[in-house]
Amino acid sequence: MDPQPLASAAFGPEPGRWPLPPAASATELWLRAVAAGGQGRYASARADLADLTRRRPVTRLASLALSTQGSLLRQLGGHTRAAGWDGRAWALAGADPEAGIDALAGLAADALGTGRLAVAAALLERAVDLLRAAGAAHPRPAVRLAWVHAELAMAAGEGREAVTHAERAAALAGSALPSLVRHRVKSDLVLAAALACAGDRPGARRVADTVLVDTATHRLIPLRWAAACLLAGTGSDTRSPAEITVIRQDSAAFMTRHGGRWRVG
Repeated sequence: MDPQPLASAAFGPEPGRWPLPPAASATELWLRAVAAGGQGRYASARADLADLTRRRPVTRLASLALSTQGSLLRQLGGHTRAAGWDGRAWALAGADPEAGIDALAGLAADALGTGRLAVAAALLERAVDLLRAAGAAHPRPAVRLAWVHAELAMAAGEGREAVTHAERAAALAGSALPSLVRHRVKSDLVLAAALACAGDRPGARRVADTVLVDTATHRLIPLRWAAACLLAGTGSDTRSPAEITVIRQDSAAFMTRHGGRWRVG
């Protein structure tokens, strides 16, 4: 099977494509899982990752698959459990920079989610070293690192620093990676959160309202839920509080129906 439709759904201009084409190879299974996870179809993503693991893929792909498992857990608040998957991903990454950066970025996000800011900062520093050694050949991991840097700054109460990192992610996703729609939309969501942290509520509302439109267009339900949660706090310029509540509840219900297992703490 031509893997292009799956690549387009996972890391391209069609992140909302559903149903996804069948996968014939381990790489295609990973692409399917990434795309399904971005849509909030967790059961489908986990099934493909389990199938991939049974095929005993090459070490690099095995590491990326483990990082994807960690990402699925984090989306639903499972940072502690995600750290186990991300740790195994790091152990398998070897000399592959993309796999290594993905694993370290995941571990840093896990640490942030459990309040260990110093650990997160140390992991990010190590990931940045890997990125520098890899050069410009890996722009996608650079976007991910900018997200986590912004999240770390927000957790530390450094709103303006968070905006700087988020703007860098948005610039990378919008220019260096114009086809990576999901990464562009998430970068905008991180920017909205950073603007809110910096006290710029009008700016946060403006960006988050755009994210709400984009997530509907591209069926990115986890990001849609997160945008609605943010707008519930900042207010929306385009929708009433009741509409935001409905969007948040409908998004959460979709994720639950499709295998989302919510965790708190």
